Amino acid sequence: MATPTGLRLPRYRQDPEGTHASTDFADYRSTRLRHPAQPLVLLPQMLTEVTGPLLGPGRLGEHDNDLTRGHPGEPQGQRIIVTGRLLDGDGRPIRDSLVETWQANAGGRYRHTGDRWPSPLDPNFDGLGRTLTDAGGRYEFTTIKPGAYPWKNHDNAWRPAHIHFSVFGTAFTQRLVTQMYFPDDPLFDQDPIFTSIPDEQARQRMIARFDLERTEEQWTLAFRFDIVVRGREQSVFEDEEAEQ
Repeated sequence: MATPTGLRLPRYRQDPEGTHASTDFADYRSTRLRHPAQPLVLLPQMLTEVTGPLLGPGRLGEHDNDLTRGHPGEPQGQRIIVTGRLLDGDGRPIRDSLVETWQANAGGRYRHTGDRWPSPLDPNFDGLGRTLTDAGGRYEFTTIKPGAYPWKNHDNAWRPAHIHFSVFGTAFTQRLVTQMYFPDDPLFDQDPIFTSIPDEQARQRMIARFDLERTEEQWTLAFRFDIVVRGREQSVFEDEEAEQ
């Protein structure tokens, strides 16, 4: 949609049916406390939503994409590299876009006051990272493979190992959040967050691929995880808003 100034506001195509979870998924019990109780109200994007903030290189530290650095010692666990591309619905790279991650440590514990299960905190691991995509839409993080952790959703409930990803467009209102899982995790079938996605192919897009070429000998394993913001190959995002 064109504005009087000539700026074109984005309009988005319909997402494929089955890509996103129902807002009220019985097996994931806390959804009934989180989802809107009233119909959504469409708020069209205006200039303030598409002209800021500026998320340029000056706002990032030198090692913000390496979660294994910045502490007195080495973190515990298996070092991994996670790489991928941020793409639009037509497969084109999204450049200079902020990508953030957060995760549990190797023992499956977050550095958060609400996480108190008896797994040790790692004094050399915070679990937070961020970077900007390059001209080809590529990003890269060095981190520690997270562990599974218990939660109280159902009997003997454990969440599969995963890393949270947040991606931005040109404004905070365009923020999207997803999760990356690891191949062959035995906890997939009993995890209601993963199984809440109706379409099996969409679920598979949440699982990273092992990347032997990017693995570094005697140093780190590597995984590839592409994020697609729209279209038939769209990644699965949390709290999806109504179509704009």
